[in-house]
Formats: sequence, structure tokens, C-alpha cells
Amino acid sequence: MAEASVEKLSEEEIGISEAARKRVEELIEEEEGVHNRYGGMLAVFLSVAAVVMSLFHLYAAVEIVPAFILRPTHVAFTLALVFLIFPAANRFRHRLMWWDVIFALVTIGIAAYILYWGDLLGDRATVPTTIDQVIGVALILLILEGNRRSSTWILPFVVSLFLAYALLGAYLPAPWTHKGYEISRLVGALYMTLEGIFGVAVDVSSTLIILFTIFGAFLQYSGAGRFFLDFSFAAMGGKPSSAGRAVVMSSFLLGGPSGSGVATTVTIGSVAYPLLAKAGYGKEAAGGLLAAGGLGAIISPPVLGAAAFLIAEFLRISYLDVILMAAIPTILFYLGIFVMVEIDARKFAMHAVKLEKHQRALVLAKRYWYHFISLVSIVFFMLLGYSPILSVFYATVVTALVSFFQSDSALIPYDWFRGRLPWLRGFWDSGFIKALEGGSVGVLNVAMTCASAGIIVGVVTLTGLGLKFSSIVLDYANSGSQSLVSLWVMFGADRTPELLHAMKLLLTAFYTSLIVWIVGLAVPVTASYIICAVIAAPALIKLGVPDFAAHMFIFYYAVLSEVSPPTALSPFAAAAITGGGPYRTTLQCWKYTAPAFLVPFMFVLDPSGSGLLLGGSFKNLAQADWGAIALITVTAAIGIVALAGGLQGWLLRRTNLIERWMLIIAGLALVYPTKTSDMIGLSLVALVLVMQKFLPARAASA
Repeated sequence: MAEASVEKLSEEEIGISEAARKRVEELIEEEEGVHNRYGGMLAVFLSVAAVVMSLFHLYAAVEIVPAFILRPTHVAFTLALVFLIFPAANRFRHRLMWWDVIFALVTIGIAAYILYWGDLLGDRATVPTTIDQVIGVALILLILEGNRRSSTWILPFVVSLFLAYALLGAYLPAPWTHKGYEISRLVGALYMTLEGIFGVAVDVSSTLIILFTIFGAFLQYSGAGRFFLDFSFAAMGGKPSSAGRAVVMSSFLLGGPSGSGVATTVTIGSVAYPLLAKAGYGKEAAGGLLAAGGLGAIISPPVLGAAAFLIAEFLRISYLDVILMAAIPTILFYLGIFVMVEIDARKFAMHAVKLEKHQRALVLAKRYWYHFISLVSIVFFMLLGYSPILSVFYATVVTALVSFFQSDSALIPYDWFRGRLPWLRGFWDSGFIKALEGGSVGVLNVAMTCASAGIIVGVVTLTGLGLKFSSIVLDYANSGSQSLVSLWVMFGADRTPELLHAMKLLLTAFYTSLIVWIVGLAVPVTASYIICAVIAAPALIKLGVPDFAAHMFIFYYAVLSEVSPPTALSPFAAAAITGGGPYRTTLQCWKYTAPAFLVPFMFVLDPSGSGLLLGGSFKNLAQADWGAIALITVTAAIGIVALAGGLQGWLLRRTNLIERWMLIIAGLALVYPTKTSDMIGLSLVALVLVMQKFLPARAASA
């Protein structure tokens, strides 16, 4: 195909309308909560509080702060700031109300009570005093209100259902029934021990998540994010697929350190949409591509989404092991989007677009090369043997130091050091202080989600709901597998225990993905992962799936729920930028992500499929069968290409109906990690390639 003429887009054309900008802000607020904007001394006070919160957690990264001090302090900081920053309702926005102050003071009082008793509080968790019960009920109500303010009412409603289940279990029908728990027993389990509210979720939030949020803020204010964006667009110019390729590359570079789908979508979309429009993308297609690329931020190393830190804690493994497990699936995810982009360029005869006055990639890399140090420093420190907490701390220090390599990226202006700026005011207005403030403010909604999810985990542990739920899923899978095997036998297959187990595992994986998807429709990724990790993962593990594969399966489908209304915030944000329809944009996002999101089934359906996760640990790499890993990776990649071609109706050229279904079947077969299915899939792909290469389109159709 002849290359299309290059259309130039001036830098003045880049931008989005004011209406679109307001809609984007609304969607960001839907994810991160509606913020108050104050002025004067109140704004200074809140900034100081946020900076102190960041400094406290940075101190806790290098000094030993006991868990019974760190976790309640983290929750107290978070809750107090939430009540002061997030209004109770839109009509009270930008005004500090008297009840906000009371809620914040009560929160501080509760934290002081918990810290006063320390680890002695847990000694009377089974027989709490009346004051203990009052304090516990107040804390639970404050967390629910804080979560409602910082996100939506849905997660507090879900938490309330779990609390009702714990209190009213004796009145429920089998198999959901249990003896029921009084308020005293429930409150004691939820806040008087290092379980429940102050359990795994808050532990991760108070150590890893906030530190990575601070790290991301330092990258933002040092200009690293803008550099990754500029570098991607400069490196991908000159071809019809350049605009789409630039979105894919910048999504990976910018999304990896951010871990936020909406933030990555908005940041790239405001620059990339005019390029995509000039190239020939429609509004919905452009929005779908932007959202798909942004969604990859949640599954991309080195930061991933907040739920990834919880995987490490649940499995008692290093966070570096989680990064290792995510490496190949991330490549496959972006491969799927990349193939879709290449097919788009040919299918819709896209135009090549490049920016005027835009620096070349090599020039940018020579000037701002040090930003790549920030990107890889976390993994570097982990490889040196530092813990994830120390690694992100030192990576933040490195990011701050290398920012001074250029004056325009320095977190503290050069003029401040030269005495040309007011000493106090100049320092307070610097990017260094803004990064510290932004790190704390940015973690508030995630921390509230973790505290609320801790209540759910406490209820599940106390009532044994996880085991009940797993048994129910396995019973359904067993019943369904018997029917499938009977149907399979009708076609001449032998009824064997292996076949029965394979069918049962397939149905359990399908049911689990459906459960995670449904839960994810209502709550954020972090909460849906936590809920399903404790109620659904045991079912997969009982069938012989490695625990790390089961948790990664759940994590990926929790991410998938982010492209499904009503929580499809990334596609909705992209639609606000492009002006397209939100639901049609969501469907386009599904198109770009569908091939890669079949990959998680490979983790669990066959032992060889866990090779995509590289054995789940660096300790297992020495014994890894690299030939098998290479084979499963290659077949997965070919399967993704085949699915992309089948869904798009295009491979070397436009496919006919037979070729299209052959590619879809081939992709599904290659996703199932067995030798027989691989041979079927590869044969079908080869046959389609031969038909498209050597047969004219009409002959192939005939």
C-alpha cells in the first residue's frame, strides 16, 4: 500500500475545548472525588497537613514504625483530610462546614484513643468495653462517609451489605447461614486488632501505595511525564499508523509510573486526539484507543494499579515478583492494541501526521535522558535487594536529584538557590512542595477504598463466607462440567477424570471472571480485587491452580471491569475529550482490549500457561523451562494477532466470513494452552495466511 501524504499539525491546534475539559474534570472527580478549593490560610493549613502526611510516610519508609501506630495514623490522616477536602454534597463545595471540622476532630480523637492503648487494645478484642464499641461504630461510620465523599455511595452500600450479613447471618437461608455476630464481637474484630480495618489493605496503603503515589507526583512535577509523552510522539512520526503507535508507546511509558487509567487517558488524550483525528480516526475509535492505552497503566510495571501491591501482601511475596509476573502479560496487552492500530491504518487508509516545530526523539533523549533513570530506578533498587518500600523511597530521592540536571525540570528553581526568589515563599511554591502535597492528596480515595475493603475482608474472615462462596462456585462448576462432558462424549470423546477436571476448571474460571466483572461494575479495581481475592480465588486454588496465577487472573478481570459501564471512567473521559458517544467509545475500547483480555485464561487452564507469569517468583526462574515459556508466549502472541484480525475482519487484507471465523477460532484455540489446541490454532492461522497471500479475494470467498 502506498504511504499516505503526511498531514502536519501545528502545536497551536493541540488542545481540547473548554466544555470537554469541564467534562473530563467531572469524570476525574467521579474517580477521585469532588475536591474543595480554598484560599487564604485555610488552603495553607491543608497544604501543610498534606505535606506533613507525606513526610511522615517517607520517614516510616526508612525508620521502623510499629504497625499499631502506622496504620491508625495513616487512616487518621486520610480521614481528616477527606472531611476537610471533600464536601458532603456539591451544594457545600468550596466551603468548610462546621460538621466537616467536627468529623475531622472526632477522627483525630479516635486515632488518639487507639494509639493510647496501642497493642493492648487487641487483648480485649473479644470482650470490648462499652467505650470500645462506641469508638468502633463511630470509626466504621466515619470510614463509610469518607468513602462516599471521596468516590461514590456504591462501595459504602456494598460494605453495609457485608455488615448486615455478619449481623443477620442466623436469619439467612442455607448455604449462606451462619450463627450471626453481635455488634460487640463484630466491632472487636474489625478495629481492635490488626485485621479488618487495619488489616492487609490498610497495611499496603500506608506503606507501598502512598509511597508510589508520592513517587508519581515527583515524576509529574519534575517534567518526566511530559517528556515521556513528547518522546513517544517524536519517535513515531511519518507513517499512517504513527498517531496510533504514539498513543500505545506513550501509554506504556506514561502509564507505567502512574498506575492510573483515567489520569493516563486524559493526559495523553488532550495531546493525541487532534493527531488521531487528522490521521482519520473517528471520535469513538480515537476515544476507544486512548482509553485502552490508558487502561494498560493499571497492569504495567513498575507501578501497576494499587491492587498489585495487595497481590504481593496476600501471597506473601516480594513486589518485584509481582512486577515479574506482569511483564509478559503487559507486553501481550500492548501487542494486542498495537496490532489493532496497524490493522486500523490499513483498513481505514489512515493518514500520517507529524507535529510542526516538534523536536526529534534523539534530541529529546539527549537532553532529558535522565528521566529514564527515574523510570527504571525502582526495579534497579529491588534487584539490589532492597525492599519495595525502600526501593520506592530511594527512587523518589533519585527523581528529585536528577530533576536538577536541567533548569526547566528542577523541583526547586535555580533562582531560589541564587537568592533571586523570596526564601520562604519561593520554596513553598516549588515543585518539591507541590509533589509532597500531591502525593498525599492523590492517595486519599485509594486509602478510603482500602479501609472500606478491610471491613469486607474482616467480615469474610469472621463468617467464613470465602469458603462458603468457593464451595457454591465449585458445586455449580461440577454440575455444569458433568453436562459438558456428557455432550462431549456424544461426539466420541472418552469420559475420563482428566476431561471432567478440565471442564470443571474451565467453568470455574468462567464463573470467577463473571463474578469479578460483576463486582467490578460497582466498585473500583482495588475493592473488586480484594473482595474477589477472598471469596473467589480459593475455588480456583482448590482445583490445582497456583495461588499466584489465581490472584493474577482475578486482578486482570478486575481491571477489565473498568471498561464496562457504569464504572467505565477511562472510556467516558476519552469520550469527553473527543466529543464521541460514551457508550460507543466504550465498545471501541472493548474492541482494542478484547484480544489481550483472553490471555488471563491461559494462566489457569493448564499448568504450562502459568509460564506467562514466569513461575510467579524470581526464585523459580533458575528452574524455569525457558523453552516452554518461549513457546507459550509465542503461541499467545499469535493468538492475539489472530483474534485481532478476526475481530477487525482484516489480516493481510480484508477477510471474508470464513477467514474471519477461522481466525477467531484459531485465536481461542491458541489461548487454551495445550499442544492439541496450539496445533489446531496454528494450522488455521497458516491456512488463512495462505488463502490471503495466494488466492484472489473472490476465489477465497468462493
